[in-house]
Amino acid sequence: MGDSYFDILLFAAIAAFLVLRLRSVLGKRTGHQTSDVDPFRERRGQGREPGGREQSGREQGEDKVVRLPDQRRGGEEAEEPASAPDPASASAKGIGAVRSADPSFEEGEFLQGARAAFEMIVMSFAEGDAKALRPLLADEVYRDFAGAIEERKERSESLDTTLVGIDRAELSDAEVQGRTAFVTVLFVSQQVNVTRDSEGRIIEGDPNEVETIRDIWTFARNVKSRDPNWKLVATQSPQS
Repeated sequence: MGDSYFDILLFAAIAAFLVLRLRSVLGKRTGHQTSDVDPFRERRGQGREPGGREQSGREQGEDKVVRLPDQRRGGEEAEEPASAPDPASASAKGIGAVRSADPSFEEGEFLQGARAAFEMIVMSFAEGDAKALRPLLADEVYRDFAGAIEERKERSESLDTTLVGIDRAELSDAEVQGRTAFVTVLFVSQQVNVTRDSEGRIIEGDPNEVETIRDIWTFARNVKSRDPNWKLVATQSPQS
């Protein structure tokens, strides 16, 4: 009994530490700034599609991975397919601008927080936990994620996601527009995604197949705000 009580306290302490770490390292934004952040969604060059990450094989054909809703920032044309940025070409000038605007910014710590946020967002989306997503997402991104979750519920479908691991998390771009700093991260992860119907039958994905997923996520923060939180403001899935 004593050991079980100790384990409960230990896990609670670890969970509290991770939440505080995420807020202090990743989060540095005060809320959605509509003048600086204007994400538009794109699904691999197929335009805006509310169900983004959970489009089924019936809609995507060759795509068997259930993906998060995609959004593009800055009014980019949806007709152009997203391509993976070269992490080595991340603008040193952009990183310098972010540091100048936010002296507390440190790449290594930011990427640690970004990894934690990626895992939390991917798993919370799969579990249909919109409440957990709310503090991590900008308003427009949250509406798309919450809408995709609601559509899944209406279809009586469930999404089983196993995040096997994050192979890479690299800064690919950074810039400051007005009061808002944007930092873009390329994630390469190993995932198993399976969508089931109300009877538990698999309608998409393979529980025995681990797929390599590439995501480009942009986080933003109002550097003039006292709120230390960054939020996810745009997502893309590169072609390659």
